[in-house]
Parts: sequence; C-alpha cells; structure tokens
Amino acid sequence: MKVNQFRVIMFVLIMVVISLGEVSAQFLKVKGTVVDNKNNLLIGCNVTVKGTNDRTITDIKGAYSIQIAKGGILCFSYIGYETVEVIVKSEEINVVMKESVKDVLEEVIVCGTGAQKKVTMTGAVTSVNVGKLRQVPISNALAGNIGGVMNSEEYKFINENGFKEVSEVPLSTFSIDVDAASYSNMRRFINKGELPPSDAVRIEELVNYFSYDYPRPTGSDPVKITIEAGDCPWNTTHRLVRIGLKAKEIPTDNLPASNLVFLIDVSGSMWGEERLDLVKSSLKMLVNNLRDKDKVAIVTYAGNADVKIESVSGSDKQKIREAIDELLARGSTAGGAGIQLAYSIAKKNFIPNGNNRIILCSDGDFNVGVSSEEGLEQLIEKERKSGVFLTVLGYGMGNYKDSKIQTLAEKGNGNHAYIDNLQEANRVLVGEFGGTLHTVAKDVKLQVEFNPARVQTYRLIGYESRLLKDEDFNNDAKDAGDMGAGHTVTALYEVIPVGVKNDYVGKVDDLKYQKKEKTVVKSTGSNELLTVKLRYKSLDKDVSKKIELPFVDSKGNNVSSDFKFASAVAMFGQLLRNSDFKGDATYDKVIDWAKQGLDNDEKGYRREFVRLVEVTKGLDTDN
Repeated sequence: MKVNQFRVIMFVLIMVVISLGEVSAQFLKVKGTVVDNKNNLLIGCNVTVKGTNDRTITDIKGAYSIQIAKGGILCFSYIGYETVEVIVKSEEINVVMKESVKDVLEEVIVCGTGAQKKVTMTGAVTSVNVGKLRQVPISNALAGNIGGVMNSEEYKFINENGFKEVSEVPLSTFSIDVDAASYSNMRRFINKGELPPSDAVRIEELVNYFSYDYPRPTGSDPVKITIEAGDCPWNTTHRLVRIGLKAKEIPTDNLPASNLVFLIDVSGSMWGEERLDLVKSSLKMLVNNLRDKDKVAIVTYAGNADVKIESVSGSDKQKIREAIDELLARGSTAGGAGIQLAYSIAKKNFIPNGNNRIILCSDGDFNVGVSSEEGLEQLIEKERKSGVFLTVLGYGMGNYKDSKIQTLAEKGNGNHAYIDNLQEANRVLVGEFGGTLHTVAKDVKLQVEFNPARVQTYRLIGYESRLLKDEDFNNDAKDAGDMGAGHTVTALYEVIPVGVKNDYVGKVDDLKYQKKEKTVVKSTGSNELLTVKLRYKSLDKDVSKKIELPFVDSKGNNVSSDFKFASAVAMFGQLLRNSDFKGDATYDKVIDWAKQGLDNDEKGYRREFVRLVEVTKGLDTDN
C-alpha cells in the first residue's frame, strides 16, 4: 500500500514539474531580421504565426518581433519571393528569402488571415520588376487596408477670410483656438524638402505654436486680454492689431487629479517608426510625469475596440509601460467604436472637479463603423456633454487624415497637436503638461467691435474654421474653444484705417428693383480703434462671464519683439498659402522680422522657425 502511494505521489510531482516547465516555456518573444539572397533588407515582409491571426511586418531595418509558442511555425512571405516556414526553437530567427521569379513578376499572391487568393494583374500594369519593387518607399502602404496608396492625406478646404467693411459688418466673432497641429505638420513637409498643401496651412495655428510674454491674469478671471498695434509688415499703409490672451498658470503639483484614457489606434495604417512606434515613445514620456493620484486606462482599436488596461493608478508606471510596449499595428480602423468605448471608460472612472480626458493617438484613417466627418461630429457632440475633454494627437505621414482629426478636436472640447518627432511629443506632453491636459476656461469666444470713425475695413487672419455668428457670442449653448493652464492665444487683424486707399473691397452695381438708403454713420466721438469682448465659462458652470477691453491706437510703431515675431509667422503662412492678401511679403522680410523677435526663445523654437523659412525660400520658386 505504501509503495503504491509513493508511486502515485511521485507521478503527481513529475506531472506538476512537466506542466510547470511547459507553462514557463509556452511563449517566446522571437526577434530577427529578414534579407534576400543578396543581403538586401526586406522592408514590409509579412511574418505570420501559422494557423493564427497573429502577424507583424518587418520595419525599415528589416527587423521584426513577435510572440509565439515554442515549437510553433513562423511563416515569412513577401511579394516575388518564396515563402519560408521556420519551426521556432530559439528567440532569434534570421531569415534569407529567395526570389521566386528572377526578373519579372507576372502574378501576385495576396496573403491575408483568410484564404489565399490569386490576383492576375491586367491593364496598364503588365509586369513588376522585383528588383525595382524593393526600392520603392512603401512605408505608407504597409499592413492594413491602405490599398497601396502612397499619399492619401486629407485636409479641409480653407476659404480665406477677406476684408469686411465696418459700416456693413462692425462685429467679428469667433471661437478661440489653442491648437498648433498645423505648424508641426508644416515643419514635417519642409524637412522632407516639400512645400505643404495650402489647405494644410492654418495661419492661426502657426502663430499659436509659439508662446508669448503676455501679462498673467491677476483677478478672479482665469484669462487676461492684451492688445497691441503697429504697422502691418506686408502693407505698411495698413495697421496690424494683435490680440493676446493668457490663461492662469497652475504648478504641476497643484493640478487636480487626472482621469486619463489613452485611446490608441493600432490599425494597420499605424505601422512604423513615425506612427505607432512614435505613439509608444510619446505616451511613455507622459507616463513618467504621472502622479500617484492620477489614473490611466488604455483602450485600443483596429477591427474592433478593446480595453488593454482598466483604470490603474499613475504609480503603477511599469504596468502601463509594459502594456504600451505590447501594442502591435494590424487590421482595419473602427475609430468610432474606440471613441465610444473610451468615453464609457472615462465616465466610469470620472473624478468630480478633476481632469477627465481622453488622449486619442491616430492618423485619422477611420474606415469601419462611424467614419465620416459628419458621423464623427455627431458622435463627439453627444459625448462632450459628459464633462470628459478630448486631446487628439495626430501621427503619420502619407496617410494622415487631418480633416477628421480637426473635426474631432474642434467638436470634442479638446485640443489638437501633430506629433512629427519625439521632440514635439516632449513639448506637448511634458513641457506643456498642464496646458495640454488641464482646462481652466471653457467655451471661450472673442467678439471684436470696430469703430467706423477709425476703421473702414478689417480682416481676421486665420480662424476660418472657428468663425461664429454674431449672436452666438451671447448664446451659452454654442460650443467654443477651451484654454489650458498657462496657454496663450493670439489673434491678428489687418486693419485699413479711415482715409487710406482701399483696393480690397469691390464695388457692386446699384439694385434695379429696390433702392437702398445710404446708411449715415454717426460718430460717438470715441477715439478708440476697437473693443474686444471675451466670454468664457468656468469648468463647473454653464453660464458664461464677459470681459471687455477697449483699445486706442497710438498710430506709432513702437511694438514688442513678440509682435514682430507673430507678424513674421503670419506673413510666412500667407506666403505658404500664396494668399491674395500677402501684399509685399517676402521670405527675406519674414526672416528679418523673425530675427527681431528672438528675445523670448529659451527653448530655441523661434530660431528653428528662422531655419525653416530659410529652407522654404529655396523650395518655393513662385515667391
């Protein structure tokens, strides 16, 4: 009896040891590189775990990384090459692939997670040279349903603001905008040696990329208005008025607790160093700045939406970083489902009087479920009433859907930045941590009234997508922009004073069937050029408060260095857009004015701007 018991115990122990060994050895993280038989790196080679949907793609260095059970089979496939299958026995597998056709590829095998399908290429494309195929920059057409489109970026059309006659339109009303995405996106094009599309250039976002030394609020209002005027550098007979807003600053340690949801696009179009890899690095920088009282959840979406991590404390940094590191890009883009799930998680963990915010990282290429701009707008407008704010970080090159990203940011009580490199991620998520993530004033609107005794016409430079009806200024149900802690906002008006020749407002023939009585403008005797009115709501209020500041123009040109720099940036934007109102603007004039405004440049962003203008001067042969 004792012998039998001993045998049973030994058998159980042996089985436990064996099963523990199997569990510990169940999965390996396999890495390696893929080259052809001439030692050329194969970029975008499909690496699939046979019999599963798990897959990845080699990067620009021909490298890959994937998790697989020991003893499983990795399948390596690439157009024009023989498929290679390898049984996994170690954590490093380097593969050499042989061309299946030496010179010309007549047929293509499309391998997906489902059945393989043979595609015969007909029409204009009759053959593909495999050697040349490897040389094509395919980083924009890898992994996912991009369809091989090399550049399919989308931007909203901008109908540039023109001059308005004060006698006809004395009020100018718009929602403030603290976004700066257009600047870093523009910089990306210039650094590639290309001029950006004109509709990618939103002048107000170029100007607002930079912070300015405006006086801080001192009273109970969280925002302070500053006004300054001088000669317009691209038309010196005109005046340029700069309106500046400064939000109150809050030390990071004093910021309310944050309830953050990282909403990360992990669809196939996000594959690559400039997309998901950059997202990972960006968010890990933010994680390093989280406090113990902050909370973070991670939601991902590709073909569907999924919760990667339920809300955890900011002290659990290692767990958050590991979850971010595990993200892989593949599949289609169900952005609408991801947004709905993220709002659900944010509302579930809502912190009263805290900073409740979703941080969406995407290229904006939504193609499953709610995906149109109109559909996304309706979805966001419904969700923004929850008290959850939205920060949208745009990533990607060649497939970037700026128009959809902009819609989300404008309609979702949020802000929008474009991350073109790690330095920009550091600026947005670390250097401007409070301003990016904590709102101090919501639904901020500006209304400027011009004095017809001093101004005949004016135009607002930029803000085309933020214009409001005059009656919207007093309508608290009308959504507007938000200001974060320490943020500055700048608006520029080009003004044609009374008595100055005006070539910008056209003439209209008298009407045949009705007579319009000439409006007689009676002066109030005021010497003010204009009055700026601002409305904002406190975070816990639904009723706005108004601030009002009149301005008298000295008609001189003793302007600040900040004024000169902001003017230079606006002038640059008009050159990039080839604006009808660029006047005498030149790149040399932009550089000269910008160099006079380098005083407030602790981090070197203004000097970088000068270098960008110098490069652009060589690229733009039309100006």
